[in-house]
Amino acid sequence: MNLTEQQKTLIQDLQAQEQLCIQKYTEYENLARDRELKTLFGTIRQQEENHYNSLSQLLSGTCPEVGPKESLAEQYNPTPTYVGAYKQEDKDYDKYLCTDTITTEKYVSTAYNDDLFQFGETNIRQLLNDIQTEEQEHAEMIYKYKTVNNMI
Repeated sequence: MNLTEQQKTLIQDLQAQEQLCIQKYTEYENLARDRELKTLFGTIRQQEENHYNSLSQLLSGTCPEVGPKESLAEQYNPTPTYVGAYKQEDKDYDKYLCTDTITTEKYVSTAYNDDLFQFGETNIRQLLNDIQTEEQEHAEMIYKYKTVNNMI
């Protein structure tokens, strides 16, 4: 598999976005006040690490196989935490973290959507599309968390 310089640059840019996501989810996992949200951020961070590694393989000349997998977003049913007695300041802070990460996921998903059109190879397009779908699912899972905790 031979990538053009433009394609390599696009993949490196996507990889930089994934690195930022990894850093953000690592930090937010530590900062979140709610244990459920900490776990969610940790789960998403692991997927972002997988994305980064897939892009590394692509840059080294190998395209990882994309196979069918279950949607984490469909399986995710958060338990409400912010009910009854809680600190409003904790809820507000966790809401901020959620809103920020949804914004990040929107940006990254859009980058994948735009960039995959620069590739003609079906397997690369499938990989980038698969990652884009997972980025959308990350935002969906965070939105579910916000909804169940009345943060919308």
